[in-house]
Amino acid sequence: MSDHDHDHHHHHDHGTGPHRHPPAPDIQLSERARRVLAMQELLIERGVIGPEDVRRSLDAASGSPTNGARLVARAWVDPAFKERLLADAVATVQELGYEFPDHTGLVVLEDTPDLHHVIVCTLCSCYPGALLGPPPDWYKSLPYRSRAVIDPRGVMREFGYDPGHDVEVRVMDSSAELRYMVLPLRPAGTDGMSEDELAQLVVRDSMIGVRPALDPETVPIGAAD
Repeated sequence: MSDHDHDHHHHHDHGTGPHRHPPAPDIQLSERARRVLAMQELLIERGVIGPEDVRRSLDAASGSPTNGARLVARAWVDPAFKERLLADAVATVQELGYEFPDHTGLVVLEDTPDLHHVIVCTLCSCYPGALLGPPPDWYKSLPYRSRAVIDPRGVMREFGYDPGHDVEVRVMDSSAELRYMVLPLRPAGTDGMSEDELAQLVVRDSMIGVRPALDPETVPIGAAD
């Protein structure tokens, strides 16, 4: 039985405008890139955004799944941190230097032995890029965006995971205003592992919810970079 949250409010404006300061001839930009730069320049000129807003957005877009993996590993070993992360994810991750666009929320959803979460964005590809890196192509695809809602167990089976019929599967729909990330179950047999070692068991797909964290018996654990 699946519970679905579809309170979805997207505001994705795609503006265009004249490019008043063309880039140097040796810089090759696509038409789309030229339009984005033109709009950015216009918004800065009119005071809608500032250069610092652009920097923060670029920083958020350059995230990596290792960022989320470190958060998960910390939550597994530090109950106080996990409590803060689940109660106020944005403030907690900002303590560690991860930035989110203004007015964008983040909720971290904890999996339990009886409850498993799957994340989707049914209208586009809203996603916590600062923590998970760029969204994979399958996450953005129409088949995933539709099937994750109507058949999440089938989708998970395609990723090699079956949580069992005694586990509730809850599908959460991200939006421009609110992003989700899964805190997967800590794998069995990881007692005594360091935080860095635990982080190596956390992959992007387990923080989206289509598969669990990795089994330590099947993954060679080495020193973290």
